[in-house]
Amino acid sequence: MTKKDTNIRYDLILGSKRFSNYAWALLSSIGGLGFLLAGFSSYLGIELLPFADTNEIVFIPQGIVMTFYGTVGSLLSLFLVTTIIFNVGGGYNSYNLSTQEINIFRIGFPGLQGEILLTYMIRDIKSIKLTITEGLNPKREIYLLTKDKKQIPLTRVGEPLLLSEIEEEAVELADFLNVPLES
Repeated sequence: MTKKDTNIRYDLILGSKRFSNYAWALLSSIGGLGFLLAGFSSYLGIELLPFADTNEIVFIPQGIVMTFYGTVGSLLSLFLVTTIIFNVGGGYNSYNLSTQEINIFRIGFPGLQGEILLTYMIRDIKSIKLTITEGLNPKREIYLLTKDKKQIPLTRVGEPLLLSEIEEEAVELADFLNVPLES
């Protein structure tokens, strides 16, 4: 999402609040809870799962393994829920031609370095770089290249954008900042 102004460009970056993270958190919590209850059922000898017969599960070794998988699945879902709540990776890119500044802000986990704010002057920018990698793990990313050879990623992490969208966004940004576009 881009807020348009003649001298200011503001790009909102989607963090962890994506549909895929919600789906994985839900699936891992259901699976983790199911395995955990099956493992506990085999240990206690009572049915904690109304839709499954756990009488055939022997605690050693199947019950222990199911309890382990349940614990891992539950911890994974807890981690995903935490990243969704804190919107890790979210933030914005702000380009201001009036002050000649570029601000890149990202949210991290709370703590000592919970937020990242990078500030660059437009005169220190060499170019905008567009990287497109197709295949099994496709990547479509826009980078800000500085004159001291730093590559700062500007696009969100996760599902890749359509090829036409990312090309258009890179061209618009390069035109707005009046810097060349590399690919």
